[in-house]
Amino acid sequence: MPDISSDFEIFDLAPIAMWIEDFSGVKALFDQWRQEGVGDIRTFLKEDPAWVAECSSRIRILRVNGKTLELFEAADLDHLTDNLSMVFRDEMLDSHVNELAALWDGKTEFNGSAVNYTLSGRRLDIQLRGTVLPGHEQTLARLLLTTEDVTPREDARRKEEQQRQYAEGIFEHSPVSLWIEDFSRIKVLIEDVRQRGIGDFRVFTDVHPEFVVQCMSEISVIEINKATLDLFGAPDRTTLLHRLAEIFRDDMTKTFREQLIELWNGNLFHQREVVNYALDGSERHVLLQFSVFPGYEKDWSRVQIALTDITARKKAEAYLEYLGKYDVLTKLHNRAFYSEELNRLQRKSLRPVSAMIIDLNGLKETNDQLGHDAGDALLRRLGEVLNGAISVPNHAARVGGDEFAVLMPGADRHAAIATLDTINELVKINNQFYSNAPLSLSVGLATSEPGETMESMVRRADLAMYEHKREHHASRKAITSAQQANTSAAI
Repeated sequence: MPDISSDFEIFDLAPIAMWIEDFSGVKALFDQWRQEGVGDIRTFLKEDPAWVAECSSRIRILRVNGKTLELFEAADLDHLTDNLSMVFRDEMLDSHVNELAALWDGKTEFNGSAVNYTLSGRRLDIQLRGTVLPGHEQTLARLLLTTEDVTPREDARRKEEQQRQYAEGIFEHSPVSLWIEDFSRIKVLIEDVRQRGIGDFRVFTDVHPEFVVQCMSEISVIEINKATLDLFGAPDRTTLLHRLAEIFRDDMTKTFREQLIELWNGNLFHQREVVNYALDGSERHVLLQFSVFPGYEKDWSRVQIALTDITARKKAEAYLEYLGKYDVLTKLHNRAFYSEELNRLQRKSLRPVSAMIIDLNGLKETNDQLGHDAGDALLRRLGEVLNGAISVPNHAARVGGDEFAVLMPGADRHAAIATLDTINELVKINNQFYSNAPLSLSVGLATSEPGETMESMVRRADLAMYEHKREHHASRKAITSAQQANTSAAI
């Protein structure tokens, strides 16, 4: 005859919490429900949680071992059973449905995870296993249950899940465009080139530009974030990935070649400024930062590309550069550029060089009589004329309030006169549209002589301009005197 006392001794000394329970009351309830036509027990119990509670109330705890009392912080069995409502609550009812469904289906074993609570209120994650003891399959009068405390494991899993969600959140909601890519095929291609004895990779890519194109085609995009869609104006991930050729074009091959050279040299973290394009065709100046993820240095199967939009900054820089070289009102070069160009021409051996100094007649009178808006309009019109007449290598600049200069490297006096004729023709055309405020210019020309400095040549052009201006004033004075004489005679 089996030694039952010995079995109970093993039960009491077991290192895991163990329960012996009587489910016969649950079995009687099952039989009643079957007679009433219940078929799908899961749906039945979930529709009315009160039935789950009813099942629980019909379970009788017959015995627990010492580990159970220790786990749930109970003094004895009575202490535990009197406070079961504190142990089995909240999420426990959901997991209890799975146990009841297994018994309903005639299974003699079941397992699952659940949440219990100690009598002090501490939350426990448990791994629950149940077995119908032999001989009690029909009545369910004896079930052996074990509750293994897996709280540390579940805490670690939850922490890992939180960290994963945190990392994904940082990636997805980063204000910077982020790409996760697989460069492993590129690693294989580069190593193949290295094994062929190639030493100078830059020369190799010069001779074999198709290798760079091949490497570009081997990039596998694993993931992109929302900021990437916003940066390139893509409605969704699929659209963006199908239209990558519109984003990475023009000089992107040259940029990617430099990236390959960095990788060849072992620089797994590098950055550079590049130009990409949004799907609407507009430019995107970006700071590209490339990094191979730690742990993937050997195969490059996980790399991160971060693209920071610096378009606004580049536009600001370009505008500042423009302001440094151009006059905003006339769109011509400014005095700083003119002085720099004059110095450059002085250092160069190209000769001859011609210069044209232009004064806008009557600007002060227009400002005094009609206001500065009218004067600015004259300046803008002259800017339009000079921009239309002067092209590289020649340069036109506004060097003072009403004074302009044109530098013509390589132009002799004949070519300079031809340029002046073009300017005069454009002035005539412009004046046809503004007959009530015609442009009037005083111009001085000079062409460099052998051994003459640029400064001396420009001074001669300046003196010629002032001579022309004196003639202009003398002519206007004569016209005014004649008009006054005619008026007196008529009186």
